[in-house]
Formats: sequence, structure tokens, C-alpha cells
Amino acid sequence: MNVAVSQIEIPEVETDLLAVGLCEGEELPAELASAPGAEDAKGSFKALRTIHPEAPARTIVAGLGKREELDAERLRIAAALVATEAAKLKAGSLAWALPAGDDAAALAEGIVTGTILGAYRFDRFKSSDPDDPAPPALESLTLLGPESVAGATRTARVCAEAQNRARDLQSLPSNVATPSYLAERAGEIAAAHEALGVEVLGREEIAAKKMGGLVAVSQGSAEDPRLIVLRYDGGGSGETLGFVGKGVTFDTGGISLKTAAGMQEMKMDMSGAAAVIEAVGAIAELELPLKLIAVVPATENMPSGTAIKPGDIITQYSGKTVEINNTDAEGRLILADALAYAIEQGADRVVDIATLTGAVMIALGSTYAAVISNDDVLAGELEGVGRETGELVWRLPLHPEYTALMKGTFADLTNAAPKRKAGTITAAGFLEEFVGDTPWAHLDIAGTAWDVGRPYTGNDASGFGVRLLTGLARELANNRAA
Repeated sequence: MNVAVSQIEIPEVETDLLAVGLCEGEELPAELASAPGAEDAKGSFKALRTIHPEAPARTIVAGLGKREELDAERLRIAAALVATEAAKLKAGSLAWALPAGDDAAALAEGIVTGTILGAYRFDRFKSSDPDDPAPPALESLTLLGPESVAGATRTARVCAEAQNRARDLQSLPSNVATPSYLAERAGEIAAAHEALGVEVLGREEIAAKKMGGLVAVSQGSAEDPRLIVLRYDGGGSGETLGFVGKGVTFDTGGISLKTAAGMQEMKMDMSGAAAVIEAVGAIAELELPLKLIAVVPATENMPSGTAIKPGDIITQYSGKTVEINNTDAEGRLILADALAYAIEQGADRVVDIATLTGAVMIALGSTYAAVISNDDVLAGELEGVGRETGELVWRLPLHPEYTALMKGTFADLTNAAPKRKAGTITAAGFLEEFVGDTPWAHLDIAGTAWDVGRPYTGNDASGFGVRLLTGLARELANNRAA
């Protein structure tokens, strides 16, 4: 989407649709107050009213609620609702009058992010119907505000478009979005940026490196696994940030087979990988001055005569042994190899992101992702960035008693605790065994990767994590520059 900032006055705007926000108890701008329909416009949050001034011909008044509660998140929601209405009105261009506020940059980010995410649709596999054509895509957004918000506007556009690309990856069926497809997408991103390089390992190379977790999970599938490694060097001094994303492109549960109900959603068990790949692309496009390594273990988890079985024992890349007591607890096996590899390759602190446990949905629903960390600073940074981006995270505790539940009977560890306690935390406790003293944070996004229900993400793929990871990288880059 083309996004621009302009200081033009409202009556002079040339656009298919204008949007203005209205807080409770406040008045519309004078040039709109007498327009037909303006008397019915309300400031209550999420209220929409179309009015018809002389210029521009169509204007939507979006209710923003109480002035003291106005923030970027409210504008993301309002902007998404306006984008939905723009589609109904078949508008190809939209202008938004930036509301007054203490933090103009944050409010501008909210409008741009909400508009781009709210205008998203995935219709790649739908046949066109000449009798019922799809509405035209929203092609341009003009933000009526000061030039000082141009930088925030560009950053918001880059991040929101990257999030939509992650949603595309999530939404693709698993017969298209295979491990090799993810590798090809990573290659496309790397080819577009000089500071970014990619390395892809196949089945034989993964086995040669003795990545026992990725080998074990992938051995039941005809699709070859991939270990995707992206390296970004944006300059700057300081530590190297590491990202690891779970890339199970379809998860049947393996021999520990899932039930049929809802299994089609398991094409999105690669949501962590999608977030990492597209976040790296956004970081490279923004030319952030930092160093980054991203590792994505990609595979299917299928039942077959060659699949790993409950009771089998494997050796992970770090050398630790693991007894497999549930083949549906596969994500932690591939992440364990990838975390150890990322640290070996130079990551000074690392964040992994994964649709890892159903337990996190019981604990936090779809409002917060869980963050579990061995480092208070890193956890705090993620919490702070989450508040800014609306991709909220809630910290859950680590404790030796949780980790003790993952000790194996016949091996060093088990991949599934025998007692059904604190499932999200014990899974993270398993991962902690593979990071040593390196500052590390684990994001469990099983509740936020899809079916979130916010107006700007809807009930399908959300692309959760792209703006969170990019925001963390921006925070580190800004801190170093200060």
C-alpha cells in the first residue's frame, strides 16, 4: 500500500474516502460539522457514521471513545474498522485526519498499522466471479498530519506489510507452504537486501550435524526438512541478536495422532517461522544498525512406518538425550536444536517464538502471548515493546520444580512431562536446558497466532510476532545509537 503524509487541508483532499476520528463530547471540524449526516455522528468507541460534505464527497466519522483513553491501540482498531468499511464502499484511496494527541508518532503508527492490517484479505485460491467481483484493494493511504510523523509512518508501513506477508505464509495450505517453500521465501528476502544472507541445510546436512530433534520429527514425512539460517549485518557495535522460529508446516501429532476436529489449522504450526522470516525482512528493509542471526527449523510431523515412536530416545544437537513420550510434543525438539545452533553461531541473546502448547490458550486466551525467560532485562524489553505494538506478552515464571518435571527416566530429559502440570512452563523449562547462560526468552504464541478476533487481525492468521520482534530489534538499535 502506498502511504504518504500530507499537510493539505481537509476540503482540498482528493480521495475516495476520508476518515476523521471523533472523541466523546467533542465536535467535528468546522468544515464537516454541517455536512448531511453529521448530526448523527457519535464519539463512542467503534461507532462509524458516513457523512457527505461537499469535499471530499464521502467521509467516515470513527468514534474514538474518551479522549483520555485515546492511544495507538484504539486507533489500530478504529482504522481497521474504517478499512473494512472502505472495502464495502469500493474505495481505492483513503485519507485519515490525524487526531490531536500527546504522541503524534504513536497515533500515526496506529492508523497506518490498523489500515494495512484491516485491509488484508487472503483470496489467492478463490475463483473470480464476474457476477460478484471482489471489491478493489485499498491502494493508498494519506495521513493528514505534520511532516514530523513521516518516519513513524514509514516504519509502521514496513512492519504491517511484513505482518501481512507472514499471514500469507500462515494461510497457505501445507501442500504449498512446505519446508522448502519457507526456505525459498527466506532466499527471496535475502536476495533483496545486501546486508542479508541465507544458508539452507537439507536432510543429509541436518543429519550430518547430528541435529537429532529435527531428524526425529522429520523422519516420518516424505517432505525433506530444512534448517534455514538468515544472517543480517546492519553494522553497529554490540551483541548479536538471535531469533528462532518453529516451522512445523503441518502437524498431525505423529504417532500420537491429533483428533480430526480442527486439524486443518495445523498448517499454521509454522507461525513462529513465518514471524521470524518476515521480521528479518522488515529489519533489513528498515536498515537497522545491528547484527542478527535467525534460525528456522522447518519440517512436517507425520505418522508413517518411518516416524519416530513413543519410547524412542534421541540425541539432540547439544548432546543431551531425550526420551520421546509424546510425538505431538515435537516443537520443543526442533527448537532445542535450533537454539543451541543459534548460540553456537554467535547469538549473544536469543528469542524463540512458537505455537508450542495448547495450555497457553487456557492460561492466557488470545489476548496475551506467554513470555518465559531466564533474563529479567530481555523479558522486560519484550513486555515494553508488546505494550507499544499491541502484541501483548505476559511473563510466566521459571522455577526448578517445573524443570524437574522434564527429567527423563531413561534419558537426560523427556519431551512430555508425566504429570499434567504447568504445560506451557514445563515446555519452556525443556528449552532452557539448551541455552545455558545465554540470555533467552521463549514466546508461546499458540493462542495469538490465529483466531484472535481483533478488528485488525480477524479470526484467521494474525501474523503475531512480526511487529514484536521488529520492535525489539529497533529498541536495541536505538539504545546503541543513544
